[in-house]
Amino acid sequence: MTANKLGIAGAALACVSALLLGACSSSGGGNNGTNTGGAIPTANTTEGAGTLPKGEPDVNGDGKVVIGVLSPGDINDHGYYESFVDEADTFAKSKGWTVIKRGSVAPTDALAAARALCQQKVDMVALGASELKDAIPASEEPVCANTAWYVPASGNLPLTPKIMLSSDIASQSVFAGGYAIALLMKEKGVTKAGFIAGPSADYSQRAAAAFKAGIRQVIPNADVVTTFTGDNNDSAKGKEAMQAQISQGVKAVYPYLGGSTDAVATLANSSGVMTLTPGTDRCDSTSPKFDVSVLFSPGDYFAAALQDFAAGKLRMGVARVWKMGVDPYPTVKICNPTGDQADKLKAFIGEIGSGKIDSEKEADKAGS
Repeated sequence: MTANKLGIAGAALACVSALLLGACSSSGGGNNGTNTGGAIPTANTTEGAGTLPKGEPDVNGDGKVVIGVLSPGDINDHGYYESFVDEADTFAKSKGWTVIKRGSVAPTDALAAARALCQQKVDMVALGASELKDAIPASEEPVCANTAWYVPASGNLPLTPKIMLSSDIASQSVFAGGYAIALLMKEKGVTKAGFIAGPSADYSQRAAAAFKAGIRQVIPNADVVTTFTGDNNDSAKGKEAMQAQISQGVKAVYPYLGGSTDAVATLANSSGVMTLTPGTDRCDSTSPKFDVSVLFSPGDYFAAALQDFAAGKLRMGVARVWKMGVDPYPTVKICNPTGDQADKLKAFIGEIGSGKIDSEKEADKAGS
């Protein structure tokens, strides 16, 4: 994803907890971002979980594949909402599929908009964000009988047999990001890092703990300074926090922010402080420059889901929990690794995937 597609670091990071980190639905202590009040079958448990739509991806059997996307935001915003649609467009083009997209859908219009998509014979209805949850009842109606549904998970969103809920494990990506930056810190002989977030909420506090835990996997005595500015998008507050951390000797920082990410990263660059991205791949960015990309954007998850859809493997009636070291996303990459850094990070991610390392337990330790 290009630098101007910092979707997570845009307007939607105000509820990144709901759509990306599952924090609007849990405090980070569970294994997924849904809250259905009971056990949820997931696509990572058994092959028989949920149901597989007949003929997938040509679910309605008309000889073509059409993806319908509904978004509550501007799909030309050069950010979060556009990134979700772009993933659909890119993948569909590679497969010769068609994408029908509609942006700026009001929650009150979601149900009617979903019915309208189904009337256009789409094979999948994809909701760009859980604000459009009122569209979900259409999945049970005759007009949408032959469709698959992709829905980002958030708190109190019930699982139904006709939809797939998409979420991740809150701590994994930030934990691995901490590990990755610690490899670079160790090479430079530095032991002090910083974490800057907006509101001091459960999700951001949990992320800070996971980041610290990841760093201490490599540098047990590392000092991690955490600052909450109160606003993900206030660049002045973000820069003030960054300057204060620079004054305290911080040599690596995670700007876990929204619209103020680039301002903070630019200031970090000017002082030689290493940086990480909050959600997207910006290793090609030069202004500002990032040293580690932490990848957990909803567009990436959607692209991975479309790959399963194309392969006839996308099941309905499951909460699809994207797991590090098991699925393509979430993941972490060092932009310019040296020596065995890339191999060490790959092995670490694999240990998270196998369960040998539990990011939740490590975050508990760091946060206590």
